[in-house]
Amino acid sequence: MASTQTHSFQAEVAQLLHLVTHSLYSNPDIFMRELISNASDASDKLRFEALAQPDLYEGQADLQVRVSFDKAAKTITITDNGIGMSAAEAIEHLGTIAKSGTKDFMGRLTGDQKADAQLIGQFGVGFYSGFIVADKITVESRRAGLPASEGVRWVSGGTGDFSTEAITRAERGTSITLHLREDQLDYLNGYKLKSIISQYSDRISLPIYMPKEEWKEGENDQPGEMVRTDEWEQVNEANALWSRTKKDITPEQYKAFYQQISHDYSDPLAWSHNKVEGNTEYTQLLYIPAKAPFDLYQRDSKRGLKLYIRRVFIMDDAEALLPQYLRFVKGVVDASDLPLNVSREILQESRDVKAIREVNTRRGLAMREDMAKKQGEAATADATQASNNDASDAQESSTPDYAKFYAEFGAVLKEGLGEDHANTERIAKLLRFASTTTDSTSVSLADYKARMKEGQEAIYYITADTLAAAKSSPQLEMFRKKGIEVLLMADRVDEWALNFLPEFDGTPLQSVAKGAVDLGALQDEDEKKAAQDAQEAARPLLEQLKEALKDKAEDVRATTRLVDSPACLVSQEHGMSTQLARMLKQAGQPVPNVKPVLEINPQHALVQKLQALQGEAGADAASSRFDDLAHTIFDQALLAEGGLPEDPAAYVRRVNALLAG
Repeated sequence: MASTQTHSFQAEVAQLLHLVTHSLYSNPDIFMRELISNASDASDKLRFEALAQPDLYEGQADLQVRVSFDKAAKTITITDNGIGMSAAEAIEHLGTIAKSGTKDFMGRLTGDQKADAQLIGQFGVGFYSGFIVADKITVESRRAGLPASEGVRWVSGGTGDFSTEAITRAERGTSITLHLREDQLDYLNGYKLKSIISQYSDRISLPIYMPKEEWKEGENDQPGEMVRTDEWEQVNEANALWSRTKKDITPEQYKAFYQQISHDYSDPLAWSHNKVEGNTEYTQLLYIPAKAPFDLYQRDSKRGLKLYIRRVFIMDDAEALLPQYLRFVKGVVDASDLPLNVSREILQESRDVKAIREVNTRRGLAMREDMAKKQGEAATADATQASNNDASDAQESSTPDYAKFYAEFGAVLKEGLGEDHANTERIAKLLRFASTTTDSTSVSLADYKARMKEGQEAIYYITADTLAAAKSSPQLEMFRKKGIEVLLMADRVDEWALNFLPEFDGTPLQSVAKGAVDLGALQDEDEKKAAQDAQEAARPLLEQLKEALKDKAEDVRATTRLVDSPACLVSQEHGMSTQLARMLKQAGQPVPNVKPVLEINPQHALVQKLQALQGEAGADAASSRFDDLAHTIFDQALLAEGGLPEDPAAYVRRVNALLAG
């Protein structure tokens, strides 16, 4: 019987270090974030241990990080006065790749201690990011509570080995000195280091100090330069606005923070600040801008929320935390923990990420609902005031925040109908449209339903390229005659989005440009009988029109929806509309050959002229005139809905011939 042997994996340490330092991180600036995060963890570890052993503070409870650089020595030094390391710990933690001292420490915590911990590190590779910019790293450390003589110096060139020696170190904590490579000397610049710290570590609770520099004018025609002083200055805020309670933050501070993170110097329309507790704990601070960005409809543009983990900046554009249709929302999410890749540059999809996205979505929609509610209350107040004052006074007292929002982002919000089926109803309530009763985009579906005529069984709408085209469409003639309101939709997304909204609050939505319009109880029996009689009387004409237009029209039928126009084009009940087909063609998308249905008004003079020509169809000349008029009527119907004839020159020729008699 064969025996089983167990072997250990072997690793080429030098190659592994090279991969860690040159493949994990896409941005060399990351080294500063990682080393400062390690310093922050060291300080938090000291706080925890000092709860039971206050003497560990050694009379210095003011925890901080200091960052300095030496141009002559070509070094950067990051120093903290946290817990520090003993010689054994330095060998164990720095000499073992992927061994996280922070993770080990967290494993020893229990109960409230673990819940209160704000430690950052977890993979045990952040320290080695220093080798991205350095060809040698020197670490000097002394653990809190040990005598000064038990300090340790750890040195490595990142090639697979390291050395340690005992040193005398009066200060507790750790100093990490990076000996920069020749191609990384641009980091020996105070402004550059401050910028990196500001980007990645500005919000951590630990103050970060750097030597203060002042500008000194040059002498003897020499250029001026920044000169270091003997003072140290704090270079991070050490304060995350979102971590404070809402009652301690003024509206001005909220607005100022929005301008800081968005680079938008106008005030936001609204914001929402919440701390979410549960399986995943995080804080969200979301803003709705007042103006749409120029690249709002460039869906490949970078956008999303700023993501922090325990106040440490992770990424600018965490797209996974919001759905695409809310891509205009700005803000911050600060989580206690989330699944990141080892470099902490990529947010991995998980149950926690999905939960945060869902809560952010609900909160984003709730902000708009609140704005819409206030808008409605303001409108009611204006109406009351208008009964006592003139119209101008009422207009000045309105609160147009939601109107402003919808003018900027309404079309994007509609994308949610197709993207977020769980919130379709909430999104539908937020939509606003123009209608045949008002040109302003202010009619909600609830408003429309509340003033539906008795016996009306559907919410009627029409889509078009422009509001003017929708408003003047011949499909609206019968609706206007009967006083039935129709919603006018002119956003490019409408045609697509309405496919995902078959009904609202139990009432179906019906396009007036699709299928045969059945007004149900809104038509009396006489009207229905007249329609049937017209269809029967026009049957011979319809058959000849079908033959003449067989290459253009799917079908030809008589209709009662027209009053003043001779004809209109409609789509099949479940087919693609001509407008959607045009949009897809403009976008370069393949489109099936979609033929519309031509509906004619038997009472119109042009149609009656067709009937006269049909009676003379035995003559070649009459037949030719019939075909010309039939094609002209079709092309006019196409023009009325915003399309163009396939052969404009032929259309002009036919019109000229008809005008000439």
